Amino acid sequence: MQWDKDAEQAMTKVPFFVRKRVKKRVETAAQQAGATQVTMGHVTLCQQRYLHNQEDEVKGFTLEACFAQSGCPNRIDTGDNLTERLEALLRAHNLKGFMKSRVSGPLKMHHEFRVTMADCPNACSRPQIVDIGLINVSLPTLTEFPCSGCGACHAVCREEAITLEPGSGPQFGWQRCLSCGQCARACPTGTIGQGITGYRILLGGKLGRHPQLGQELSGIFSAATTLAIIETCLIHFKAENRQGERFGELLTRTGFAFLAPYALKAA
Repeated sequence: MQWDKDAEQAMTKVPFFVRKRVKKRVETAAQQAGATQVTMGHVTLCQQRYLHNQEDEVKGFTLEACFAQSGCPNRIDTGDNLTERLEALLRAHNLKGFMKSRVSGPLKMHHEFRVTMADCPNACSRPQIVDIGLINVSLPTLTEFPCSGCGACHAVCREEAITLEPGSGPQFGWQRCLSCGQCARACPTGTIGQGITGYRILLGGKLGRHPQLGQELSGIFSAATTLAIIETCLIHFKAENRQGERFGELLTRTGFAFLAPYALKAA
């Protein structure tokens, strides 16, 4: 739907973590009014509704992803349709009902439990600053095909994590490698292939008065294990939450012992 200049400008002032939802609400209001273009009047109307009925907008959680599925060349396709499975898990926990039992007064947007997925390590969807952030990754591996020494892998690696040794082919610097999969795509001989593919998991990130980045679990996890970890986090969140605090605040207080089966990288 078309937007006029003033309406578009107003949307840039909406906090990024609710911008997509607000835009959809404004367009719906314009369509219901029979308009063919969104104007500032539609934005103002929705703003008033939002300010006075914010709890109606809260659904207990937000699940967002980057725009990679629209054709981003950096996308790592894990092929496991995790987004729908994750949304079903979040709905099953009735987080809005839970938060209403913990929060004194009406719910606000910051009370929602936020989960974000990024389809590559570029992390455009900001998984580092939400309650649970997921990053798709693909670990490179050497195959049986001989290396031609063309240097394509070294040229494409922005982390300079690949060196070429005469007679032995590419060597990986694992401390630098982000598992973005670009070297495997660039390799013309198939010497570098796609190895373990899955998810990095970051926990407890947040903005606000006391911002913090999410802490990362060590490893690359399958979709099934990722869902199990998130389920464990939700159970812990509901068991330990005080007055609607964010997951990051809760983890600062309780620590990560409840995730004992999974190693946590040093902050």
